[in-house]
Amino acid sequence: MKEKAYTLNDRKWRIIGIPLMGMAIALMINFDEFLKLSRHFFISALFSTLLTLTFWEGNRYIIIWMRRIFPEYGQTGRRVAAEAVLAVIYVLLVSLLLDELYYKPVYHMSVLAISFRISIVPTVIVYLVYEAVYFFDAWKMNVRKTEALMRENVQSQLEVLKNQLDPHFLFNSMNTLAALIDDENTAAQDYLEKLSDVYRYVLVSRNKNTVVLSEEIAFVDAYVYLNKIRFRENLQVEKRLSTSILAQHVTPLSLQMLIENAIKHNVASRENPLQIVIRETNDGYLVVENNISEKTILEKSTRVGLQNIINRYSLLTDREVKITRKEGRFTVKIPLLGQLAE
Repeated sequence: MKEKAYTLNDRKWRIIGIPLMGMAIALMINFDEFLKLSRHFFISALFSTLLTLTFWEGNRYIIIWMRRIFPEYGQTGRRVAAEAVLAVIYVLLVSLLLDELYYKPVYHMSVLAISFRISIVPTVIVYLVYEAVYFFDAWKMNVRKTEALMRENVQSQLEVLKNQLDPHFLFNSMNTLAALIDDENTAAQDYLEKLSDVYRYVLVSRNKNTVVLSEEIAFVDAYVYLNKIRFRENLQVEKRLSTSILAQHVTPLSLQMLIENAIKHNVASRENPLQIVIRETNDGYLVVENNISEKTILEKSTRVGLQNIINRYSLLTDREVKITRKEGRFTVKIPLLGQLAE
């Protein structure tokens, strides 16, 4: 996955927070000197501010680093745990260097334990503030994405199912039609069975954000079967998929829409058969590719378009849907997904 470039919009926090925290630590350690307004207190305050700057900036870098590695809302626990470990190590190292390079040479004594305990306080405060803001922002973004995805699903349902008959009526009608078909007419029986499978899958999957690839492939097989009755060998669909990849997820009806899009826009004849390939890539994508033999008059389609797929994937992952057209081939790459909450 492409790494995101994270930046923190925290300039005001740092300008105000670093000197404020440095002053607060100096007050806790040398309050008596503060009451006297002695020179020692102001030196202590400057020293505390420099240390706060060191710890703040170092831990800030750790936060940015961990957000690049664990960017997702669901990875909050792992990110916080990693930050805690690295923060303790960083504070310990800085305290150790301070002890060896300053306190021991100047005061001839070790204050490592005290320095570590004092330094861990601003570190914890910095992490609490940054993580609280990040968690809240991520939560708001997650809510917005969920709402947007619901709107996209509603739009898809309206486009795909706006002229749909009552499901029970249609299935009852199919059962009645199956009973009317002669038992010896296996082709008609098979066609009706596949049609029922296609319709059933649309009903079951329409409210889901993602489906298992194996289920989508089974649906595509039924959809291709129906179209091959019409186009016969003029339509050729080849799948090059490993068994392990079938457990990944895709958005429902996405593969079917891409195949339908290819049929809609291209000629499928004996002289120019339409060849569609579904294959996987090494970088976590699923590819649907077809040769280009454009029709002069396009068929009308009530299905959702490529833009709808792009929109839905943009709400589920940072990886983009990739569309290319070159050397007589039209290729669409959709990212494979882990299982998401419905």
